[in-house]
This record gives sequence, structure tokens and C-alpha cells, in this order.
Amino acid sequence: MRSVRIRRRSLATAALLALGWIALAPGVIARNRHDEDHWVGTWSASPQAVAAPVEINGQTVRQIVHTSLGGKRVRVRLSNAHGANSLVIGSAHVAVSSGGASILLKTDRTLRFNGSPTITVPAGALAVSDSVELDVEAFDNLVVSLYLPENVAATTQHSVGQQTNYISTPGDFTGATTFTATTTHAYYFLTGVEVSTSGRARAIVTLGDSIADGFGSTPDTNQRWTNLLAERLQSNPGTSRLSVLNAGISGNRVLHDLVGTSALARLDRDVLVQTGVKYVIVLEGNNDFGIPGLIHNPAEEVTAEQVIQGHRQIIDRAHALGLRIYGATLNPIEGIAGFPGFYSAALELKRQAVNQWIRTSKAYDAVIDVDLVLRDPNHPTRILPAFDSGDHGHPNDAGYRAMADAIDLSLFSDDDED
Repeated sequence: MRSVRIRRRSLATAALLALGWIALAPGVIARNRHDEDHWVGTWSASPQAVAAPVEINGQTVRQIVHTSLGGKRVRVRLSNAHGANSLVIGSAHVAVSSGGASILLKTDRTLRFNGSPTITVPAGALAVSDSVELDVEAFDNLVVSLYLPENVAATTQHSVGQQTNYISTPGDFTGATTFTATTTHAYYFLTGVEVSTSGRARAIVTLGDSIADGFGSTPDTNQRWTNLLAERLQSNPGTSRLSVLNAGISGNRVLHDLVGTSALARLDRDVLVQTGVKYVIVLEGNNDFGIPGLIHNPAEEVTAEQVIQGHRQIIDRAHALGLRIYGATLNPIEGIAGFPGFYSAALELKRQAVNQWIRTSKAYDAVIDVDLVLRDPNHPTRILPAFDSGDHGHPNDAGYRAMADAIDLSLFSDDDED
């Protein structure tokens, strides 16, 4: 009898579950339909702390974003990562640029945060806006305008933006076609823009230093190697679903903080949790060797083996999340000007040791040989004059294009994710 009762109870439970499924099915279907929306980052700038921040008081900050992938809807990421106090966003808008500080008014959209036009971002926190309908093409210049109604020190910024951005006179001009402004090449509080697009879209994140930042390229022309790589990806049908997110910080190091949080410490925030990330490119290590001499701090001197271990940690953490990760060799920098004490014979030996490990260890899923592309064949420890921005340490526009052109697009052409 007991087994009969258990069986009857099981049948009754199954019937109730079936009825429950019938009742819940419309909601489940609606949720699944919503889940068809696929989000991926189209632009990023890694946040960093600054010792002497700009004071913004009741002003509008208008910032230009060059997309790498298009979509039908847009949302933005704001960061107060290095703020000591809460950050109040009084209003925020996104639009398509018409040049300078001006927008195409018909494209202007008010951004909301969980339905509210305002948000207070706690110290150390991130905020993501609600999405808005806006047709975005790859390589559009979007304008993100933030009104900051309270006096705030812009301690969270990206200093080497290589892009002219705008700070208004006092007032909320987020929806204005244009306004009178002072200019800056930094980004304040804005760290990402995402688009809703095809379910096959994925992001490549570039973790690096000033070479990823595009230092030495022509401002306002998007001639960083990351931008030029995005152009190549879009022109190739097999890779046109990919965006490129720049996680470079000028002066960044693998192992120690200074200009920005170290690569190991910011890896999760700036790379691993980027929306839609599938691939990572790492180009970092010269600063670990050169900055201790530049700032006269021998306590931070590191060996090639220590930097290699840092790279191995980055690889392990990326692989743990199923990401493919590619290592770029360190660029030649002999004769670098404007940074006394940075270059030395000891640095060159360490650079060569790291490059040898990147090329031969097979720790990375593939190698991108930046050193081979940029070096002068007649003087391999120096950058080729045709690729030299003038400081003998950073490429010019032609050098950055050579870097982008040397990347094998088949590294990103696999189709196993869907």
C-alpha cells in the first residue's frame, strides 16, 4: 500500500508541475525571446587613478567614442573605481557625433539607469545604463554626455585618450546640439560602450601599456593599432562579427602599480569581465624593466623570470574562463627619449629573454611578433626609423598600421562558439 501511495503522490506532483509549466510557459517564452539579445563591448578605456585630478562642478562632460562594431541598441558603462566619494550623474545622453562638440540631434537619446535619469555611483563601483534604441555602425563616432551636478574631482579617468573631449561651462548641456567648452584628451568616468547585435559577435581585448594606448599616433584620427585591427576585421567576412576593446594604460606594468593599476591586479576588471570577450592580446613588460630606473626606485626592479611568471598568471586566468590568449613580443626601445634612466643594457637583456620565452614556450595560444615588425633590421634593438614617432620608443601611425597588418586574422576566425 505504501508504494501505491508514493506512486499516486508522484503522479499528482507531476500533474501539478505540468499545470505549473503550462501557466509559466508564456513567461518563460518571453524571457527566452529577451535573451536572444546579445551584448558585446564595442569600445573601452581602462580607468586609472590620477594624483592631480580635474575639478568638475556642475558641468557637462562630452566624450567621443569610436566604435569597432555596430548594433541596434546601446548602453554605457561608467566607473567610479578610484573615487573617494560617491559620484552623482545628474543626466546622461548618447548620440552620434556631427564633429567637434556637436551631435546629430535626431540621434540624441536620454540614458536611464534602472528607469531613472540619474544615478549615484558609490566609491569604487561601476554603473551600467539601461539600453536605448540607436542604430550604430562600426567606426561611428558616438558622443556620451554626462552632467555632473556636484563638485567632483575626476580621480577616475583614462589620461592618454588620444581623442579630443569637451568640458562645458556650468550647466546641463547633455541634450544640446553643441556648447562652448574647454578641451581635454582624457576620458572621465566613461569606461565602456556596448551594443546589442548578432549572437555570434565577440570581443578581442588588448591588455597593454602605451603601445596599446596608441601613444605617438595622431590624435583624433583613430590610428592606434587596435583601431586599425578593427578595420581589418570588419573588412573580412570571416571576422566581421568581432569588436576590439582597448585595455591599454600608458606606463602600465605587469607586476607593480604606478600609472594605473598593475596588469595582474586589473585583469578581472578590465579584461575578463568585458561583455562578450572571447580573445585576449597581451603586450606588456617593458615598463616593468624601465620604470624603476626612471623613478629611481631599485626596490621595484624585477627579473625577466618574474615578468614571465606574471604573464603565465594572466594566461592561466584567461584559460580558466575558456578564453583564447595571444602574446605579443615586446617592442624595441633603445634610445627612447624623454625618459632618462629608462633604457639600459640590462633592460635589453631582459626584453630579449621575455621575447624568447613568448616565441618558444607555447604558453600563449599564438604569438604576435611585434618586435619583428617594428625593429630596424640593421639595428634590431631600435625601432625602424620609418615607424618611429620621434621618441624612439613608440610607433607612429605607419608603425601602428604595420603592427595591425601583421596580425593573422585566422587567429579569430574559428566558429565553435555557437
